[in-house]
Amino acid sequence: MGRLNLTYQKKTWKTFLFLFAILIGVLSLMYTNQLVSNLDKEERKKIELWAEATYQLVNSGIGPTNNILASRIIQENTSIPTILTNEVGEIIGERNLPKRKNQAAFLKRQLQLMKDQHEPIKIEAKMNNKIILTQYLYYKDSYILSQLRFYPFIQLASIVLFIIVAYLMFNRSRNSEQNLVWAGMAKETAHQIGTPLSSLMACVELLKSSNDSGIAEIIDKDVERLNTITERFSKIGSRPSLKKHNIFDLLQKNVDYLQNRLSEKVQIKLNNNCNDATIPLNETLMEWVIENICKNAVDAMQGEGTITINVFSDKEFVKIEISDTGMGMTKNEFKQIFEPGFTTKKRGWGLGLSLSKRIVEIYHKGKIYVRSSEKNVGTTFCISLHKN
Repeated sequence: MGRLNLTYQKKTWKTFLFLFAILIGVLSLMYTNQLVSNLDKEERKKIELWAEATYQLVNSGIGPTNNILASRIIQENTSIPTILTNEVGEIIGERNLPKRKNQAAFLKRQLQLMKDQHEPIKIEAKMNNKIILTQYLYYKDSYILSQLRFYPFIQLASIVLFIIVAYLMFNRSRNSEQNLVWAGMAKETAHQIGTPLSSLMACVELLKSSNDSGIAEIIDKDVERLNTITERFSKIGSRPSLKKHNIFDLLQKNVDYLQNRLSEKVQIKLNNNCNDATIPLNETLMEWVIENICKNAVDAMQGEGTITINVFSDKEFVKIEISDTGMGMTKNEFKQIFEPGFTTKKRGWGLGLSLSKRIVEIYHKGKIYVRSSEKNVGTTFCISLHKN
């Protein structure tokens, strides 16, 4: 199995950039979480110092200098919300909390939030080594720390959004580039074929006039074939028109053409399972799609086997299923097989199925995909086209 190096390199770079973005995001989150943890510890230390200052003020046996220092420590806490309760849980003081109309109810809610966030700090007043007063200091994260706790989630969402936008922009840019390549290649091919085609047509007319009808008929068929190829490529380079055609008649025409040019070891069976197979399509391009899939089927069967084409329909769609008895493929290859440059043959550019996908999905607004495949059993392609 072969792949073009260009396709492999593109996938490698996409994978590398995606993993690199994930690595940046993980490292950034780890660093932010470490900052939050450090700030949390610092706030705990400040609250413990605040509790110690409160303890010194409660106990009357300390000196006036310590009283001034303790008062200053308490007053300098301007960022961490705190609530002080007695031993039965009644609120006896609060700090750094906003005022509300129903302040009592508001403080009760804040107290519950503080209980959920952190363990309280116990403050005990003693006299003669006996505990005469017990208070509990509750606190919650400061505004800055609260914002930082949510920051990693915002950061992660931003990184994910960046990855998605970058990926979509990369794909859009790549698709736009591919469209220009397809159009340029198609127009150039049509131009190159057109020159010898004109000369051959003139030769056919000369041969006809010389009564050598046998040679003229052979050349005439080849000229007709070249004309079909030219028309196909010219339509790929522009927006083709769609007209109502019976898809079964088109398939029958394709089968007759291919069967006469394939080995006797390859059989093509065509089954019509729908009453109305008339749909809008471009006959020249759709013939190309069927031909591409059938030729790939012949290669997969290594020149020996059966190709079965079934036509189904419902209220909205006509579906064409093309099955072969070839070597099959893995599920990972189901989507890759339609990518430009992907091929399972030693020789080949891997453009046939990619062109087919463009014709069905872009020009006919339909769908083409691998419905099923099994190694050494065969593969079934499905083409779904709108009736209207």
